[in-house]
Amino acid sequence: MAATEGVNSDLVKERQNATFDVDELSNFIYRGPDKVKRRKYLHNLATKDPFFKKFKPWPFQTRDEQYDISLQKHLHINRRCKELGLTDPVDKFYYTEAAAPHENSPIGLHTVMFIPTIEKQGTKEQKERWLPLAESLKIIGTYAQTEMGHGTFIRGLETTATYNPQTKEFTLNSPTITSMKYWPGNLGKTTNHCLVMAQLYTQGKNCGIHMFMVQIRDLETHMPLPGVEVGDIGPKFGYGTNDNGYLRLNNVRIPRENMLMRYSKVLEDGTYVKPPNAKIAYGSMVLVRAAIVTDAARALAQACVISIRYSAVRRQTEVSPGGEEAQILDYQTQQYRLFPLLATSYAMYFAGRFMYDFYLKATAQIEGGNLNSMPQLHAISAGLKAFSSWTCSAGVETCRLCCGGHGYSHASGLPKIYIDCVPGCTYEGENNVMMLQVARFLMKMYANLQQGESLPSFMQYLSVDLSKKSCMTEEVALNCLVMAYEHRAARMIRDAAASMQSLVQSGKSPMEAWNGSTVMLTWAAIAHCHAFVAKHFVEVVVKSTMDPKVKTALTSLCKLYAVHGIVENLGGFIQDQFFDPSQVKILQRKLIGLLAEVRPNAVTFVDAFDYPDEILQSCLGRYDGQVYQALYEYAKSSPLNEKEVLDSYYKYIKPAQTATTQPFSKL
Repeated sequence: MAATEGVNSDLVKERQNATFDVDELSNFIYRGPDKVKRRKYLHNLATKDPFFKKFKPWPFQTRDEQYDISLQKHLHINRRCKELGLTDPVDKFYYTEAAAPHENSPIGLHTVMFIPTIEKQGTKEQKERWLPLAESLKIIGTYAQTEMGHGTFIRGLETTATYNPQTKEFTLNSPTITSMKYWPGNLGKTTNHCLVMAQLYTQGKNCGIHMFMVQIRDLETHMPLPGVEVGDIGPKFGYGTNDNGYLRLNNVRIPRENMLMRYSKVLEDGTYVKPPNAKIAYGSMVLVRAAIVTDAARALAQACVISIRYSAVRRQTEVSPGGEEAQILDYQTQQYRLFPLLATSYAMYFAGRFMYDFYLKATAQIEGGNLNSMPQLHAISAGLKAFSSWTCSAGVETCRLCCGGHGYSHASGLPKIYIDCVPGCTYEGENNVMMLQVARFLMKMYANLQQGESLPSFMQYLSVDLSKKSCMTEEVALNCLVMAYEHRAARMIRDAAASMQSLVQSGKSPMEAWNGSTVMLTWAAIAHCHAFVAKHFVEVVVKSTMDPKVKTALTSLCKLYAVHGIVENLGGFIQDQFFDPSQVKILQRKLIGLLAEVRPNAVTFVDAFDYPDEILQSCLGRYDGQVYQALYEYAKSSPLNEKEVLDSYYKYIKPAQTATTQPFSKL
């Protein structure tokens, strides 16, 4: 039992009224008490390190300071991880999230894209050559794919790499203004090498996009090399700690061996050797997309911790005249905004955990030469990346709004979470494009079904009988909820396919038919992702071994996620009369009932995420609930308060006052 001394009395009562043990749920979330203990240990190592305590708070840093301080922090993190012998990526993440929460690393792409791409796509000789240098930071690199004029449409990239068999070199060029690399993280000022994605030309032919190792800065002076123009793109909506950059290449020559050649090759005479699968080069992007799902879930979870704890502490408006002001968490409208987001944070966390596990399994198969799982991996990663980043970034903003005026202040911690989360909607694939990639996969699966071919397990719902109606009763069984989601997704996929077929029959080309159906295709892809997340949440609750009281509470949260999703998207669920009017009323009543079921456990649900105050960095979300004293201390620490009277008063206000020729009373 956590200590209650000094803790806000409302939070004490909330925790005492919970129906389950918070530690039991934490153990389930993080896969066992040993892993929870390990996570706490790594968090404590970082939060107790005096190195991280010497910097001014993030909200009071200028953009230059954000970059400078973050670079110091992450270089220290890199050193400490080596000193502590941390090699597991999860261990490294736990240490990092406590040391620099939501502070994007100026060497982050070096770690999560540059090194993994070399590992996945480099030959044995290339890995032996570059990895020791990269791991020791002798070379620091990034992943330069996005161009000013092209992002998610990778095949449209304009940067060229032309092979010369006489010199055995590639010459790289940015032939147009739109071809310059633009947005790659860490590119502007930090890195000295890039993995540049470019169109490969050899023997007069365009062989498509490939990856090339390019040195862009001198290793001694850090000055750009001849033919290289590189710099920072300037302030952004967030990510002040990251020097997102631009890069123009003018006849930059690199050896033939600097093309990553594990799968595709250019021989000395210029002969091109194709890879076994053209999409195998996208492995690093898939890894990042998998990480985005868990990052988005984590952001929403932290936002829920802050907004729900604050809602339990904040009292506003007496229920009866002269009575005590009510906790805003007791207002049904506040519950309706927050509790479904709480449920969503759990649903997305479990989906992210599945995504990461599936990525590891699929890439192990790919490494072994089995490429069968690659289409499913791309479809799941693209879909969940888009669905989670859309849902969670919108959810973080709702959590901020639920905190009223204080949510607007950086003191709440919520703006920092939001500006770290929302870029996930566009980087590593713009979400609408991601959903259309999922839709292509779905159309292929639908065609396979029509031809009698077998489908992957997560697509077998496509064969459901769409004439069947809902089995929904007052019980609101989990299997009936899953059936509803799968029915909606299957119908929308069928309708999108029918739309395309109808357009083709009317004389449109397949491309025109696709373009004329993209809204319906996007609806179908979103419905598929929603069904996937809901079904997986149900499977976690039903099939996992956990404490019975935790299972009961988590079942209510799972039902809330599913029922809320139906009620908020009723049009898609009742379009073919899958639900009748009486069943809709059942779901609406159940939604209100589930808010009441979740209410006693709301604070304990967020406590189970086990985020220390040092990670949340929020006056509103403190574990002890001492919100108002924290806000007061935060206000006093504002740099504007270092002087009682600012210089601007003497420069501007006082001269303006003394310039007035008449007393104010006579004006």
